[in-house]
Amino acid sequence: MKNKEQDHDKLASRLVMILQRLNDGKELDPLALSKEFNVALRTIQRDLNERFSFLPLEKKEGRYSIRVTYFGGALGYGDIQRFAALAGLHGLFPSLDSQFLREILDTRIKETLLVQGPQFEETGDLLTTFRTIQHAIGAQLPISFHYQKPDAAKLVQAHPYKLINHIGVWYLAATDQDDQHKPKAYTLSKIDGLLVGDVPFNPDAAVQAMLKEEDSIWLNHNKTEAVLKVDATAAPYFKRRKLIASQQIVKELEDGGLLVSGKFAHPKQIVPIVRYWLPHVRIVSPEEWQVDLEQQLQAYLDG
Repeated sequence: MKNKEQDHDKLASRLVMILQRLNDGKELDPLALSKEFNVALRTIQRDLNERFSFLPLEKKEGRYSIRVTYFGGALGYGDIQRFAALAGLHGLFPSLDSQFLREILDTRIKETLLVQGPQFEETGDLLTTFRTIQHAIGAQLPISFHYQKPDAAKLVQAHPYKLINHIGVWYLAATDQDDQHKPKAYTLSKIDGLLVGDVPFNPDAAVQAMLKEEDSIWLNHNKTEAVLKVDATAAPYFKRRKLIASQQIVKELEDGGLLVSGKFAHPKQIVPIVRYWLPHVRIVSPEEWQVDLEQQLQAYLDG
């Protein structure tokens, strides 16, 4: 599992750096890149010819570049991370076609998406729903749909705000019209019978601000701060990337460990992560969350 995460990190980092250089107007030599990133030449060629096929790359004497006027150096680092993550899946899932990726480079369209990590679920069956919601968000139009619950489908009338990709799964962040101040996350694959209204709504500035800062799909204004103690074995992984919501390194310990804080809407948001990292991570506060976790583990062992 960790090797797979490391591979995703290397891929995302490589694509970010390549896209940054294209954004800066540099010419790229595939052979030099393969040596720099310690990958095969054909891997770099795949990056340029397949993963970035949605860009109008120019090839001259074996070097790749892009017209300066295309980006104009205008992409911010966050933009580059987002597009590199998307490009990492281009070619694997044809439904994320070149036209779709080009549209994402448009500022207005870009504002409808939020990508949290480089992994993606296959979207072939979701493309129509995806594009329809994307349009509704951009035009600030209300939507209605049937949402598949475990027991039955529920009719939802909502104001859509963002399409979020969180750890490989697409979600819709929206407010139910029954409670416009409480955003919810709807799994895109569970949405059916989607309809778009024709009377625009006024987005809630507080909801927009919250989504801008949010790095999970637990959409809740009221969150509890938790502190984790991470031992030296797991510390490098937490230092390399954010593994929990709103992650902040509070303190680096003398033994190489860390104290890490995060904000969570519910214990279920953090407990599975701590379980995954056992015995290298424990919850320092709230103490009752650690106690509940230990009781769950004991019940499992006793069963």
